[in-house]
Amino acid sequence: MKYASDLIDVSMEDMTGSIQKLVKQRKESAQQYTDAGRPELAENELAEAACMEVYLPKQLSEAEVEAKLAEIIAEVGASQPSDMGKVMGVATKRLAGLAEGRLISTLVKKLLTK
Repeated sequence: MKYASDLIDVSMEDMTGSIQKLVKQRKESAQQYTDAGRPELAENELAEAACMEVYLPKQLSEAEVEAKLAEIIAEVGASQPSDMGKVMGVATKRLAGLAEGRLISTLVKKLLTK
């Protein structure tokens, strides 16, 4: 064994997912601190999140996500809200690390109810 990485078999997707989870936790904690009137603690959490976000891929804008979702909807032949599961399965895989799941879900609902 030459390197510590020889002991660990972690994919980039796994590492990205872990960092995303940590960033989400920091942002949720910051919101809770803000709600509790503790802005100094919220600031610390947001600073930590910002440091971690440097290691994540650039997030797509809402317009970019919506355009990609429109392509996926056309590709899978979805046309009504009951097709949401079909779209979400493909979308979450393709947009993993590029957009938050909540945004994807919200936009899929919006596009399928038009």
